[in-house]
Amino acid sequence: MTHEEWLSERKKGIGGSDAAAIVGLSPYKSAFEVYADKLSLVPPKEDNEAMRQGRDLEEYVARRFCEETGKRVRRRNSMIKNPAYPFAFANVDRLIIGENAGLECKTAGSMSVKRYKGGEYPEEYYCQCMHYMAVTGYPVWYLAVLIYSTEFKVFEIKRDEEDIAALMKAEREFWENNVLAKNPPAPSGSDNDNEIINAVYPNANGESVSLIGFDKELARRAELDLLIKKMETEKRQIDQKIKLEMGEAERAECGKYDVVWTGCERRTLDTARLIEDFFSDRDLSDYIKTTRYRTFKIKEIK
Repeated sequence: MTHEEWLSERKKGIGGSDAAAIVGLSPYKSAFEVYADKLSLVPPKEDNEAMRQGRDLEEYVARRFCEETGKRVRRRNSMIKNPAYPFAFANVDRLIIGENAGLECKTAGSMSVKRYKGGEYPEEYYCQCMHYMAVTGYPVWYLAVLIYSTEFKVFEIKRDEEDIAALMKAEREFWENNVLAKNPPAPSGSDNDNEIINAVYPNANGESVSLIGFDKELARRAELDLLIKKMETEKRQIDQKIKLEMGEAERAECGKYDVVWTGCERRTLDTARLIEDFFSDRDLSDYIKTTRYRTFKIKEIK
């Protein structure tokens, strides 16, 4: 398949990279984001540098895995499907030659090294490997991780029938009850989910609707708003006490905390003065940029 055909085909089911998000174990993506992607509610995300490097280094990670383990691998350039799970598919990085096993290749920044200490690895990768073992029926999946300039790690993940059953149940329910039914799952509160909702509903039509069943949530929101204000005030009070103690000092230490209160300078363009001095007699309407957006406010009716 071409890349465009692959993008179209992956919207017809759940892939390994969707698994952790659906069960709430991905730090990068939510079930709501997967839902929006499958229904093409928003344009696909553009590649960032991390995604580009991850793809480019996949072959290197696979070769390093072979060097470390003595195993041989091969590509599988087509989607793998299993009639037992018609809602799922697998696009695997590599399959192990001579074994019923596969390989997932990952790259990570050096700041991620803590996630791999003590033989541990991120749980979102565990979900992805379990998804692949469910679709392929294989008993083992290997995870090879290149941590830039730091380490190269290999993990052997064995099939767990209970975890696979739970994961496939969650994926089936998500696919049937959310995607096919066009019933969005609850958003996660992330910035990404907020951007998706704003992109799907960019304009207001002037109409009014009744919110049914949101009384408790609106009351809780009011409580949280008050709590946040109190916490922000308490935080500022702590900062103020520390500043009084530091005086003109630039740095301070207290146990495991390092405090820095340094001088900064920020330069901005005084547009009002610029217009007054040079453009006061000109029509600037052609240079004004209009940005449209929707504001969201909630107030208690008294």
